[in-house]
Amino acid sequence: MHPSRWGDPARARALPEDARGMVELVFGTDDRPAVEPVPLAPPALDAAVLAELEKVVGAGHVRTDDETRRLRTRGKSTPDLLRARSGDLSDAPDAVVRPADHDEVAAVLALAVEHHLAVVPFGGGTSVTGGLVARREGFAGVFSLDLVRMKRLISVDHTSMTAVLEPGLRGPEAEELLAAEGVTIGHYPQSWEYASIGGFAATRSSGQSSAGYGRFDALVVGLTVATPRGRLDLGTAPANAAGPDLRQLFLGSEGAFGVITAVTVRVRRRPKVTAYEGWRWPSFADGAAALRTLAQSGLMPTVLRLSDEAETALNLADPGAIGGAAATGCLMITGYEGEPAAVEAKRAAVTAVLSGLGGTAAGTAPGEKWSSGRFDAPYLRDSMLDAGVLVETLETATFWSNVERLYADVKAALTGALGDPAIVLCHISHVYETGCSLYFTVAAKEADDPLAQWQVAKAAASDAMIAAGATITHHHAVGTDHKPWFAREIGPLGVSVLRAVKADLDPTGILNPGVLVP
Repeated sequence: MHPSRWGDPARARALPEDARGMVELVFGTDDRPAVEPVPLAPPALDAAVLAELEKVVGAGHVRTDDETRRLRTRGKSTPDLLRARSGDLSDAPDAVVRPADHDEVAAVLALAVEHHLAVVPFGGGTSVTGGLVARREGFAGVFSLDLVRMKRLISVDHTSMTAVLEPGLRGPEAEELLAAEGVTIGHYPQSWEYASIGGFAATRSSGQSSAGYGRFDALVVGLTVATPRGRLDLGTAPANAAGPDLRQLFLGSEGAFGVITAVTVRVRRRPKVTAYEGWRWPSFADGAAALRTLAQSGLMPTVLRLSDEAETALNLADPGAIGGAAATGCLMITGYEGEPAAVEAKRAAVTAVLSGLGGTAAGTAPGEKWSSGRFDAPYLRDSMLDAGVLVETLETATFWSNVERLYADVKAALTGALGDPAIVLCHISHVYETGCSLYFTVAAKEADDPLAQWQVAKAAASDAMIAAGATITHHHAVGTDHKPWFAREIGPLGVSVLRAVKADLDPTGILNPGVLVP
């Protein structure tokens, strides 16, 4: 990906004329000039250390050139992009090291311990919470442990319906290999085109089809992990009572406890039919109640999401697609995948429930429109930043009885911190019997210091989440950005437990120092 933008540079585009007109009306525009790449600081690692690393991973797989290091600097949050756009790439690693298998990862970690080098495991580079920014203080240098060469589909067990994959496979690469075997993971987060299998596991990723397939951590049945203390092979059965499940130490660990070198996941037969529909609801509360009813009745489509009034009006601005020119309210998307008969049966059952609850069917167009553009939003963020409009996302989750309070409190915190003009949108895209996630998108006119502007708003929203008894993150992970609120969420004893795990698995603290552990 581009070092200061999202995704494929060839897909970057200016704001469409109609969108630009709306931006000018609400915010005005202040087109930002492109910043020329600046030279990086010379690598801090000496030639002898680099030579030792190259002996392990092979010639050409230890890179210290500016271009490669620049592409492994930070993730893709708006703060990350703002820093890169200003020419600040001070967090660039000293080198990029690319091992080919578990044994090479283990050997590289041993060298990092010996020379006291900080190691940042790197999959797809899509972190949005500062998860790729290691602390340099006290270390002789920092290198990116790029897993890009570890891209094998190791095996598929068609009897048990599991597959073993290496961590460097990006979402499309994994699905292409699995498709040849007639199976799928069904995990499609917005970052799917670039995020990796190892990253999905290490951040507890949740995809847009989570209603039908489940979160990625729920799909993981086994892990192989390289730690500075040695190897762990976890997951010997579909379920067990053999003490606490140690897989959970590494699911969501963000590379701070070990490097995931293989992931065993549950797979399903590739669907023969896919269908999407739209539903209109008078209010966000009405739509949320319908989501809860579906979840608690066991009638979950594959895709289930609900936009609030503001997101429906702005992001999905096509009144004709949701029931006529006078349509108002909120748009729900339902999606179905599987065998034709099963899809039709589920679709009919869901339709009966939603109709009975007062929903208005809006046909297939809204769902198909969402499906065709569901990976494009980050490109639009770049275009908005180009026009001087700050755009960022944040998410949380809570129990159904607390949704109304959490929604109101976070929205009030964001609008209060950003002032006028600011737009706050929200949707629900991950639904459970007991609760759901809330995903907020924010747009505001950039201040003179947009980074500080966002940090104030982010802190206000994060405070509101914790005060409301919600989680600081449902699927974006902790990184460095969420650590203060994560500590409040789990309490002093929880922090102590995490520190003890870190001290035992990584005694010298080389793995992603400063990330995750408060």
